[in-house]
Formats: sequence, structure tokens, C-alpha cells
Amino acid sequence: MSSLSGIRVVELAGLAPGPFAGLMLSDYGASVLRIDRVTPPATPSPDVLVRGKSSIKLDLKSAAGRRVLLRLLRDGGVDVLIDPFRPGVLEKLGLDPYNVLLKTNPRLIVARLTGFRRDGKYATMAGHDINYLAVSGVLAMLGPTDTNSHNDEDDDDAAPEASRGTRRRPLPPSPPGNLLADFAGGGHMCVTGILMALIHRSRTGKGQIVEANMVDGVSYLATAPRLSQKIPGQWDRPRGENLVDGGCPYYNVYECKEPGTYMSVAALEPQFFAALCRGLQLRLNEDGESSEWGGRREDRQTWPRLKAVLRERFRSKTRKEWEDIFDGTDACCLPVLSHQELEASGYQQRAAVALSYSPPREPAGGGWEIRTLAPGEGGETLLRDWAGWRQGRDYEIEHGGGVVLRSTANL
Repeated sequence: MSSLSGIRVVELAGLAPGPFAGLMLSDYGASVLRIDRVTPPATPSPDVLVRGKSSIKLDLKSAAGRRVLLRLLRDGGVDVLIDPFRPGVLEKLGLDPYNVLLKTNPRLIVARLTGFRRDGKYATMAGHDINYLAVSGVLAMLGPTDTNSHNDEDDDDAAPEASRGTRRRPLPPSPPGNLLADFAGGGHMCVTGILMALIHRSRTGKGQIVEANMVDGVSYLATAPRLSQKIPGQWDRPRGENLVDGGCPYYNVYECKEPGTYMSVAALEPQFFAALCRGLQLRLNEDGESSEWGGRREDRQTWPRLKAVLRERFRSKTRKEWEDIFDGTDACCLPVLSHQELEASGYQQRAAVALSYSPPREPAGGGWEIRTLAPGEGGETLLRDWAGWRQGRDYEIEHGGGVVLRSTANL
């Protein structure tokens, strides 16, 4: 039995972070019912985060549609409702979480997930992942350092900047896809709040409102680097010049002989750096210094030259050759693999966390299969299992697929 077996979740259909929260709950055993609109809105891409979910269609703008939802929350023993809408949407629908939803089902946990803070200056504005990163302070930390106007391929890369007579120009931050705010700071943090609320309910019997937003979520993820900005040697330098953001030569990515193939290097500790140098056939003296770059690796004055040495050395062999050299070592030097390569190699995707006594559902097809969930698919089974409802006796399916309760339903 999975950890969340028996937990019933209603997921109001939305984009990435809300469905991801529902997916995580489903993967760990929860029964998840997605509420789709009768007339779905245009979306950039289909929802593929549907493992283990079912769907019904409701017109929540109608009194009949809202009646179905409220009766289901009460009579279906629903534990969690995921609200992915902008602030004020549920209230305008007459579904105020405090005055309507919790009064309908006092044990209900209403998880509200927004992009911006509900009480901040951006609360009423639309946004996407890059916007949430931008106003959280995190986007400013991501991407390459200032670059010099000379060609990075030049052999004089390690020469002092002043001797080249070049000037530096800032590069814009680099958005990391929509992973950080949408999925990590948004959906994952929302699930964390839901689990804490479930623990609280197990002690008190009371449901509550979980307020999550992607700005606060991703800001929380950045707690360590934010505080470390005030510690010399950690994150106190401009973007791309710090220890683990691309500034350090031995925490970086290097291209191999074949263009577009790379090795990742994270040899921060002295013993790991020594193993890296052995694999690269770079000699170190007893103090960890090398004439190749003229000083100790911790001395930032040596970093330009050291980076040039590593760049040149990695370009001397193919990625496969470097893999063979570093496999089984503690050099912290591994290939940069694509999802396509992983799938072709037979790599099996797994649930995020393994539990010995309450295992999660493992993704079908090794986690590579694409599946979507059609609006209305499988939902009638959950209506019967949760609330004992049957079509024709308790509800009907209107033209367009929306569920409405029969006026004679004994509910």
C-alpha cells in the first residue's frame, strides 16, 4: 500500500505546477480527480502530468456545476482540493475557501497555488516561471559571468585582462527552462504544504487553507546562496564568478573533442581535484600546485589560466574516452547526458523518493511514455467509488459532457 492510499484529491485543471502537485500525490497513492472545464481554454501544450488521474467536466460558472463540486467535496470524502487559479477566481465563482469550501467539508485541505504573493504588488498580474524568478531575486543569480570582448577561443584566454586592453560587458541572466519556479518552487512546495496539513489534520481533525506561491517557493529554495552572499568566498561576487555558479574552473562544464558534447566537473575537495588531475594527466606537487597554471587552485588569480588548461585538455579526447577514464573514480567528472540518450540507453525513470514499506507507483513504460487525459475520462468511476453516485440515478451528463445532479437525486 502506498503512503497516500485512501487520500482523495480534487484537482481543478490548470497549467504545469497544479498538475505536477496532483501527479506527485497520485504517484504516492492518492486518488486524483481532475475537474476540467466544459469548454477548455487554449493552452500552450497538453497536460502530460496525468499518471493515475481521472477526469470529469464541470461548468463551475453555473450553479449546477458548483452544486456538483460542493456535494462531491462533502459526500465524496474529499481530502484535498488543488486550486491553481489567480487570486479571487474561486471567490468570484462563489467558492470562497473559508466561507464555503471549509464549511462544506471541515476536514478539507484547500491548496491554493499562485505565481505571485496574494498580498504583493504583482498579485493581480499574469506571469510565468521567468517572471517569478525575476522578482524573487533568483534569476539574477543564473547564467554566465560578464564576458570579455575578445574571442573565448583565443589562446591568450589566461592573460590578465589589463594586458589585453579589453572591456567587460554584462550578459543577461539565463532562464533555466520553467523548472525552478513552476515545478520546484510551485508544485513541489505546494505538495509539501499539503503533507504538513494532512499531518496536522491527523492530530486535530481539522482541515485548513494551504497558501503557496512560486515567488516565495523559489526564494525559499535559494536560502543558502542568498545568505551566503554575505560570507566572503561563497556567493559574494557577481554572477558567474562564484564557487558553484560557473566562476570556478573545477566546478564547471567543458566541451570534448566532438563539438556539442560535454563533461561536468565538480572537484571541489582537494582529494577529488587530485583524482581529476590524475585522469587529465596534470601533475600536482605536494602542496597541490602545478606549473601548468602557476599557483594554488584556491587562488582566484590562477582561475583564468586553470580554466584554459582544463578547456584545452578536455578538448583533446571524445566524451566516451573521458567517460572510460573517469568511470569508477572520485574525480567528480561525469558526462552531460541528454534525455534522448538516457531513453535510448534504457534508463528507467523512477518516483522521486523510494519508501521501503509504502512504495510509490512507478511510472509506466520506464517514465518515457506520453499520455494525456481526455476531459471526462475515467471520472465516473471515481464518482461511484467516492460518493456512490450512478449516472441516470444521481447525475446526468449534459450536452458538452458536463456533469449535473438530477433534481431527484437522494443526496
